Amino acid sequence: MRVQDLKRAVVLQLAVIYTRYLLGGAFVFASIIKIKGHRFTTLSGELSPINSAMHFFETMYQSGLYWQFIGLGQCVAGLLLLTQRYALLGAVLFLPIISNVFVITVSYSFFGLTPLITGAMLLATVGLLAWDANSLQPLLNRPSVELPTSALYQSKIWEVAGLLLFMSTAGYRAFIDHYDFLLWAGVCTALGGAALLAAWLRYRKQQPAAVPQGF
Repeated sequence: MRVQDLKRAVVLQLAVIYTRYLLGGAFVFASIIKIKGHRFTTLSGELSPINSAMHFFETMYQSGLYWQFIGLGQCVAGLLLLTQRYALLGAVLFLPIISNVFVITVSYSFFGLTPLITGAMLLATVGLLAWDANSLQPLLNRPSVELPTSALYQSKIWEVAGLLLFMSTAGYRAFIDHYDFLLWAGVCTALGGAALLAAWLRYRKQQPAAVPQGF
């Protein structure tokens, strides 16, 4: 299958949009606590690889400004992904950050599914960059080629929904320290579902009416 055909596939277009929402929302969610200057974990006296990782994060937290700078970088990258319009720049910024996070989780033998989750986020970021590879061609001294997508993919509704997702996530984390993850996830899911419904209805309305047979 040619790249042009992949870019025209509505299922892939929606997958790209919601991957940006997922990655961007996760980064914004995790960044606000750092910008506020709070730590996100506590230390124990047990000697273990995971506790060494906690000491590593505690050292970054104690730096103050550097801890907040990391949070700001995460927040900017997440916001750019959520905007959809500037998602390519967001993915470019996202890649080195999530690469570092992934290597840290592997190096310190994080428990459970953490390395799998960060690895999946890294692969998803690479996928987003591959989706917009045609726009990155000038970096390789090659001309950029515009590949057509659908009106559904280009709908401004996705940008509005991204802004609402950012405002709800950043606002919630800014004012509430003891958050309810399920509540936040439920609000984000509702916003994402409403955006899909609105964008699809508008897309269907803009489609030309079918011409009856015989005309």
